[in-house]
Amino acid sequence: VQLQASGGGLVQAGGSLRLSCDASRGIFSVMGWFRQAPGKEREFVAGMDWRGSMKLYDESVKGRFTISRDNRDNTIYLQMNSLKPEDTAVYYCAGRRRGSITTSDREYDYWGQETLVTVSS
Repeated sequence: VQLQASGGGLVQAGGSLRLSCDASRGIFSVMGWFRQAPGKEREFVAGMDWRGSMKLYDESVKGRFTISRDNRDNTIYLQMNSLKPEDTAVYYCAGRRRGSITTSDREYDYWGQETLVTVSS
């Protein structure tokens, strides 16, 4: 099973980016996005069940980020608006084979490669 993440880059504060994760090569019950800033632990950003009926966001991104899935090709998106310098991090998409949405990275079975998001002030 492979997850392919992409879409990171450099953006000014207040700008937008959309991250993508190709989840077409596996079967998942939950998809999530995590991030890790320099010197910090990896943290949960957003998650959704496969159908998209339930979504969960960290408080720091609620109202600014949106997780979604395109059911035509099983691409998972993280739309990030009103970006702040503190959103700067490497971002990962992750998939869970069974179970419900969780913020614990230990509960996710598959991980995509990192994609770097840098927000300048």
